[in-house]
Amino acid sequence: MKSYLYKIFKSLENLESKIAFYPAIISLVGLLFAFFMIFLESIGISKYLIEHAPILVVNNTETARSLLTTFIAGLISIMVFSFSLVMILLNQASSNFSPRVLPGLISNRRHQIILGIYNATLLYCIFTLVSITPHGDKYQMPGFSVLLAIIFMTLSLGAFIYFIHSISQEIQVNTIMDKIFKKSKYRLEKLVEAEKYIDTEFEDSSNWKCITANTTGYMQDVNLRPLANLAQEHNLKIEIVPIKGAYILKGIAVIKYKGEANKGMDEDEDLESKLLDTIVFSNNELIEDNYVLAFKQITEIALKAMSPGINDPGTCINAIDYITELFALRMTKKDHSFYFNENDEAIIHINTVSFEELLYNVMAALRTYCRHDIIVVQKLFIMFQYLLQQNNVLNENYKETIIKEVVNLKKDALDTHNNERDIELINSYITKLENVNPSEYTFEV
Repeated sequence: MKSYLYKIFKSLENLESKIAFYPAIISLVGLLFAFFMIFLESIGISKYLIEHAPILVVNNTETARSLLTTFIAGLISIMVFSFSLVMILLNQASSNFSPRVLPGLISNRRHQIILGIYNATLLYCIFTLVSITPHGDKYQMPGFSVLLAIIFMTLSLGAFIYFIHSISQEIQVNTIMDKIFKKSKYRLEKLVEAEKYIDTEFEDSSNWKCITANTTGYMQDVNLRPLANLAQEHNLKIEIVPIKGAYILKGIAVIKYKGEANKGMDEDEDLESKLLDTIVFSNNELIEDNYVLAFKQITEIALKAMSPGINDPGTCINAIDYITELFALRMTKKDHSFYFNENDEAIIHINTVSFEELLYNVMAALRTYCRHDIIVVQKLFIMFQYLLQQNNVLNENYKETIIKEVVNLKKDALDTHNNERDIELINSYITKLENVNPSEYTFEV
């Protein structure tokens, strides 16, 4: 039951990231409020206010109609302009930065709320205008509702001014990278805090029973608590085979388990179905669930900035600054993740991207597309120098991995650059790294 609730929760999280989610909710509120005001007008709220507070009522039919008609036309224009700006933002972000950053921009809650305010005010004005109907030889005049329409329109104009300010900030690459960085840093810090620093060896799972995926999609998350309950209830040891964020094809093994023999095939199938229900599949990748995606996105922004069509090494250097801090934080986390029971016994092994693989994937791309720029190469050497100086490194093998990438960068840089001054600069940074690096390592190619 808990796994189903967790899946529903994750589905709602995915729905919340859609650009139409908050506008639809707020529009519905505006529509319901319009009907509520029509009901209040039918029982005479405007008549009561005319007698006791006439300043709160618009009591001229032509004025009310003109105001509401103008508001409706103006709001439609504002909405078209605002949606056009959003589309321009998404198109520019996709072209200049990376298509992977689009989900983060689309899920911007402030923009969704502003668009919802526009639509709610528009619906309210439309239904308030419709409620001005002939009543005998006079018109039923919803004077108080018209005053509220003026207030809502003023609020919409304020939201529009804020929207222009916000969209001008959101389209800047530094703002995009900073948001990606903060989300991934928060996720990494949570993972580091949750880790138990217990040295453990997990059993070889090559001969364990396999559970294959019954659908395709990204493995978004694992609901560990129900999975751990199943493991303890049936005395199981479990391994999550794919790395979180990997694209899973139908029929690929996702869970391996070992435990007591069950009484029959039906019970085995029921248990396997429950275990598989703890895996959440999705067609979206979210940094909130997978910090590795942040490395991919920031690296792709750096590579796009170095493309001939954009040629913006400054953005690439800024991206390397963010990557440097994320790598420094990643060095405080273990390569293997386990879930421990109350007796501190590892019962679930979760495969994760190792530090070596993560660093290689980032550096392989940067070396390939940025090695021709000596300033970027210099920045990469500074990044390695900073990482080697970290004292809170959880695993000393991480520094060996960094040394390997320094050697790879040195080889590519020397092969690319023939200018004596550039070669001198490269060698000077190698000398600095040798002074930082323990003596047992070598930077020879």
